[in-house]
This record gives sequence, structure tokens and C-alpha cells, in this order.
Amino acid sequence: MSDYFGKNVPKLGFGLMRLPRRGVAIDIEQTKKMVDLFLESGFTYFDTAFVYPGSEAATKKALVSRHPRESFTLATKINAAIPGMTEKMVKKEFTTSLSRTGAGYFDFYLLHSLQENNFEKYERFKIWDFAAEQKAKGLIRHVGFSFHGGPELLDRLLTEHPETEFIQLQINYADWENPKVASRANYEVARRHGVSIVVMEPVKGGKLADPPKEVKDLFRAYAPEASPASWAIRFVASLDGIITVLSGMSNLDQMRDNLSYMKEFKPLNDEEREIIRKAQRIMESSAAVPCTACRYCVEGCPKEIPIPEIFSAMNRQLGDGNIDAAREAYAAAVTEGHTAADCIRCRKCENICPQKLDITEYLRQGAQMFRA
Repeated sequence: MSDYFGKNVPKLGFGLMRLPRRGVAIDIEQTKKMVDLFLESGFTYFDTAFVYPGSEAATKKALVSRHPRESFTLATKINAAIPGMTEKMVKKEFTTSLSRTGAGYFDFYLLHSLQENNFEKYERFKIWDFAAEQKAKGLIRHVGFSFHGGPELLDRLLTEHPETEFIQLQINYADWENPKVASRANYEVARRHGVSIVVMEPVKGGKLADPPKEVKDLFRAYAPEASPASWAIRFVASLDGIITVLSGMSNLDQMRDNLSYMKEFKPLNDEEREIIRKAQRIMESSAAVPCTACRYCVEGCPKEIPIPEIFSAMNRQLGDGNIDAAREAYAAAVTEGHTAADCIRCRKCENICPQKLDITEYLRQGAQMFRA
């Protein structure tokens, strides 16, 4: 439990980006069960966003309309980086989010995914002032931003915007020293400014729930019953200044696993920290594509290439060495006829990728790997 903004916030947050689905539709009934179990277990923090498909509406159905408003805290985000958006359209996202969720107000409101190629748009559209205005009206309790840039920009933003009450950062043990993600460097900048942190991607889009076999063996040797995901989440929850750690849970089993070790959270001990350091070295040498399957790249792709699914198929071979499984997964990914070879290198995907991946190069490698 952490004490922030005059309230106790449990160290586990429910990220509503990767909710369970039945086909393309969110599975509301399973989501309701997950929400109920989360609240019954003493946890309260829920995180959604304007751009998460169906998430805000599902939040209303599974959470807001079924539980007293004071029993939970809700975060959502305003996104100015969507191509073609005007200032008026971006600001309308706020009223749309209020309507979709039915929440009445937001406990935590974030400027979404600030980074080097979009932060000036938030300034130009006066979104910082707009958020402050909504806070003055009582429609927002706390204002912050989520961030996917480098430490120099983060330092600049926190210097120019001392009104920032919290920040959401991608932190996980695999990206701790990754120069593109800069987990450690960004964490240290935030702490120097005295700003507390909500953690996103602690399991790196599920990658650390199913890490390379060598990492799994390392964890099992020390704690046979502990899941790989538990190591990842406990790593970030053990850091100072953490408000809560978001986990994008997709089914009841993931929820139960997270609750099993976070209800009575214990920080990593010295021996466990050393094991994490060993796991970091193994992950650094992995050839797998470090995609978190956030799917931001898919919407703007002119060739409708299923990029995350292709990368997942590639990782069956690159990470696990299973060529047959990789080919089978790739065939399933491209059933609509949009293959890795269709990439025209427009790089729209790379401009929006939070991981700053060389997506076009990975797709070129995928086309060669599968002769697509």
C-alpha cells in the first residue's frame, strides 16, 4: 500500500487496455468478474484511455454502473497525437470520455503518450491549460502525463510544468537499461523532480510473463511456485516513489495470479534482486522482437499489416527456436492476405511506436524468414 494524494493506493492497478474478448468484442461478463474480484481483494486503481478501443465503454458497464463511485479510482487519458485532430476535437475527447465512462469525474487524468515527435502539439493545443481548467471545475482530481520519450525531454517537461502531480512511465526489468525505452534514466529524472510514478508495461505487454526458457529456469530454481509475471511486477513495485503498478490483465487467471502475491506485497530481497540482474543479462542477449503488442502501429498502416501478430510469430523462432510453430503462427496472422512483404516503408508505424522499434526492418526480416 502506498500513501499518495491523501489516500492509500494499493500497489496493483488494473490496466484496461487488454481486456478479455469474444472475437473482436470485449467480453463484458468476464470483465465484470475480474473487476469484482479486484475490488473485493482491496484494490481500487483502474486505468483506461480515450484511444483504447471499447475500453471506456466497458469500464462503464463493468465498473462504474455496478459499484459506488467512491469505491474506486479511475484514470483516463487525452490524446492529441492522433493524426488529423484539431484543438477542438482533442478537447472534445474529455467530454466523450466522461460520457463513455459515466464516471462523473476522473481521479487521474493524463496527457497521453508524450514523446519527442508529439509533445509540442500538446503545447500548441493548450492541453495543459485545458486539463487545469477541468481540475478547477472538479472534474479532474489529479493531472499528469504518460511518457514514451527520453530523459532529456522528461526533464524539460517536468521543469516547464511543475503542476504535474504524477507521471506514468514504462518500467520493467528488461528495459531498465534499454537506451530506447530508458526505464532507469526516466525513473531517476522523475524522482529528482519529486514526482511519483504510475508504472505501465511492467510485464512488457506479456513478454515477461513468458520469458526465454533460461529466465524461467532461473526463477523456478529459486521460487518454483512463483510465476514469471510475479517477478516482473514485484521488481517495479519494489522501487521507491511508485503509486501503483498497472497490469493489463486479459483473463481471470491472470487476475488471480497477480492478486496472489500483491495482496500482501513483499519487496524483492537482495537475493531476488541478484536473480533479476541475471535475468536482465539474458534478456539483453535475446534476438526476439521487443514488441509489446500495444497495437498503436496497426490503425494507421495503409496496408493493414497485422504487425504485432507477425512479430509474435517471428519470436516463436527468434526467441524459442521453434520454426514449425513460427510458420504456423505466421500463417494464422496473415489469413486476411496482408503480409510482412506488403510493407511500403512509409514508417507511419515507427512514428507512433512507443518502443521506438525499427518496425519496417523487422518486417523485412519477417518477409525473408517466412518468404512472404
